[in-house]
Amino acid sequence: MLIALIAGFLLSNQSPINTDLSRIVKSPFIAGSISFVVGTLFLAVLSLAMSGRLIPSIGFIQTQPVWVWLGGALGVIYLTSNILLFPKIGAIQTTILPILGQIVMGSIIDLFGWFGAAKVAMTPWRLIGILILVVGVVVAVVLPSFRNRDVRTFDSTVTHRNQQSVVIGWQIWGVIVGIFAAMQQAINGHLGTLLQSTSQAAFMSFLIGTFLIIIVALIIDKRLPTVNELKATRPWDWFGGILGSLFLFVTVVTVPQIGTGLTIMMGLIGQIIGSILVQQFGWWQSIRQHMVPAQVLGIVLMLIGVGLIKMA
Repeated sequence: MLIALIAGFLLSNQSPINTDLSRIVKSPFIAGSISFVVGTLFLAVLSLAMSGRLIPSIGFIQTQPVWVWLGGALGVIYLTSNILLFPKIGAIQTTILPILGQIVMGSIIDLFGWFGAAKVAMTPWRLIGILILVVGVVVAVVLPSFRNRDVRTFDSTVTHRNQQSVVIGWQIWGVIVGIFAAMQQAINGHLGTLLQSTSQAAFMSFLIGTFLIIIVALIIDKRLPTVNELKATRPWDWFGGILGSLFLFVTVVTVPQIGTGLTIMMGLIGQIIGSILVQQFGWWQSIRQHMVPAQVLGIVLMLIGVGLIKMA
């Protein structure tokens, strides 16, 4: 659980790094491609060091169901959808809806043992813990955003600019994106068990995702990053891919140990804590925003919720 929490904290630093990289290369999709390539190379070195292997044997690939290879594709869908959701439903809903999708789907995966996961019964205490955790997320993420006049104005403008039916469609997709993220973690965890190598499973997922995000970037931007753009990057602009790959590697490790639901929940708490600290201190040249009491209260509620889930 602690490892999953730390991994979520590391992942929260990826977003401002990739945001700065996007500004330099003038495209979030090209920045995402660079991040994926760096992460894949990092995991390749890690996999060779830990297991001495990269690509599974042809026999293994042929004998496994197709869905065990979908983790990388779901990761790309999650990344690109967040970019598309922001101008459609605003900042608050783009943040909260995928989180709710992840929590709900993670609990369902554990309940029914989907994707090779061990079944975890939904006891009353576990349900109460999940509800308290959701309240904590809302308090930590939504309330501070509502207090920000600029965020409220932007979100109101965005939602009123689009037709109601279109907004509802994007809201539903926001939840589905969160469901995909939960599925990705469960699938990658099961792939690690099948391969008996967490590093190799993480590498394969990132490799598949890298090919897909490059294709998406070429379709949308129809170009590669220029040499001048790459020269303009700072050294830490290249760390985003490493942080993302470390998060993926940790989920492959933790899902078989503590289940999909707890892995997701601890990762989310780590991400929210990390995001608050990034804004508090302005790390990676992000805009500084001071911590507010609601964020502290939300984190405490989330930890109480996880405690109840664990005890159940």
